[in-house]
Amino acid sequence: MTSPILRLTGALCLLNSTLEDCDIAICDGRIVQAGHQMQDIDLSGYWILPGIIDLHGDGFERHIRPRPTAPFEKRSALQAADVELASQGVCTAWFAQSWSWEGGSRAPDEAVALLAARRQIADRLMTDIRIQLRFETHMPRDHAALMAVVRDYHLDYIVFNNHLPEAVELAAKKPDRFAAWASQNGHLPADLLAIVHAAKRADPEIPGFLKSLANDLRAAGVMLGSHDDADAQTRAYYRGLGATICEFPTSAEAAMAARDAGEPVLMGAPNIVRGGSQSGNIAAMELVEEGLCDALISDYYIPALAQAAWAIADARALSFAHAWEMISTRPAQIMNLTDRGRLTDGQRADLVIMNPNTRRIEATIVRGRIAFARGQAAERLLRADRPLSFAAQ
Repeated sequence: MTSPILRLTGALCLLNSTLEDCDIAICDGRIVQAGHQMQDIDLSGYWILPGIIDLHGDGFERHIRPRPTAPFEKRSALQAADVELASQGVCTAWFAQSWSWEGGSRAPDEAVALLAARRQIADRLMTDIRIQLRFETHMPRDHAALMAVVRDYHLDYIVFNNHLPEAVELAAKKPDRFAAWASQNGHLPADLLAIVHAAKRADPEIPGFLKSLANDLRAAGVMLGSHDDADAQTRAYYRGLGATICEFPTSAEAAMAARDAGEPVLMGAPNIVRGGSQSGNIAAMELVEEGLCDALISDYYIPALAQAAWAIADARALSFAHAWEMISTRPAQIMNLTDRGRLTDGQRADLVIMNPNTRRIEATIVRGRIAFARGQAAERLLRADRPLSFAAQ
């Protein structure tokens, strides 16, 4: 039986890159045209925005390991991260989990354990949590294992990393930092150095391996990207593999090469909020101002997504509406999510209710159900004769 139509009235809604005075009607988890038997909820004074879509975040790691040597059970940690996502307006998120020779929390077994935990609690999650695997390029023996995991867990997004140059440089020039890195992953420095050298010896076979792996991944319908492209040559190499998403380019040259090829560039929202990269790479705001950034991602701090939209608007680099589309509409387009990212008929009712005066998100609705609510918006949503139901918890 079709549920009654709920109509959110009085708010400004983000449509066609502008904030417009209109109503949003919701029925059976979708945005619909207004009809008969409507229940009105007055949201005057608020903005209704498309729900945030985060294409890369590892902030969930602190729920699993609030301290490097103090891991917690993954299912509970994922549920805690789910609550954080909802409170920050995120309706869809890819958690970035490494598949790396580094071991520790980045070992392949850890990736499989996270995927298994995600599957076990799928019906308890309020938001749409997916897993992005960050695959270290120098693991040629892992082709079959990775493909088996892709098929078993229906993975849709993998990004290629190559941290070997960084590891070699740290070991040679900054042994204290290398030792700290080793300790974080449960290694003695000498043991991690041996792992690094073993991975480096695979250099000659990596191009052929990656070409074969990328072909199989694309055939399985997986979107491919690359992480930390340093220059146009690196971007061209990954483009040749079909890895067309440019994630965290470390130079304007790499970002421009992606733009010229029509490839999306993703930058970290914390970089915008903090006014620069914490690792000393290019400032994301510069790329936004030059039209070289398509979407923002949470990286290591989920609250930075909404904060970055305001920071961009305050800097007059873009209007708030355009800035918000960088964390909602554009990510949906990049990942071919045709059912979300816009406030139009037929879309999933994934939306954020924002108080523009305080700049606080006061409610997040996922698939037409309340995932988070506070303040006066919560009172209005719950006062209705037939209020929205709550998402599963």
